[in-house]
Amino acid sequence: MKNIILGVTGSIAAYKAAELANRFTKLGHRVDVIMTRSAREFVTPLTFQTLTKTKVNTDMFDEISYEDVRHISLAQRADLVLIAPATANIIGKIAGGIADDFLTTVVMAVREKPVVICPAMNTAMYDNPITRDNIGKLDELGYIFVEPRSALLACGDVGRGALAAVDDIESLVSELLTYHPQFWVDRAAGVEANFESYANK
Repeated sequence: MKNIILGVTGSIAAYKAAELANRFTKLGHRVDVIMTRSAREFVTPLTFQTLTKTKVNTDMFDEISYEDVRHISLAQRADLVLIAPATANIIGKIAGGIADDFLTTVVMAVREKPVVICPAMNTAMYDNPITRDNIGKLDELGYIFVEPRSALLACGDVGRGALAAVDDIESLVSELLTYHPQFWVDRAAGVEANFESYANK
């Protein structure tokens, strides 16, 4: 069993995150869902809680325990963080080092673990130079991006910006979880090595 943090942000594609949560739970993984305030406008926390059988995290100050600081303990326990869908807003916050909600705080606290970001937004927003710069910055820092699809978007435009296929996201996450934790430690330290040399055979 692996521990996956699933971050859900305010995109119409948020409903697809429920399918991801369901799949990873059925594979035997623990899925801790973190929803932003905007995400809760599209899907309710109860949906994810029912699918994962775990408490959905929504508020930094929902519970305070000095023995178990929630955002830190989640970050330490996680084997992988998946943000799907990821809006331009959340990408910009992470790139700018802003930690003003539960999700961004957890991401900031994650060390030497894979963070997978799956953008989903209007084509114009995705192609905006600011968004491209933010993605480029995070890519250089080791964040892993799953490119969005070209499709008919919810706004009526046709172009790149639709959340990647759930099958493709699941496949990538499952692959990343097979690699030895030392890979991510070395990667964070700037050690050059290919995935295959760290695979758990």
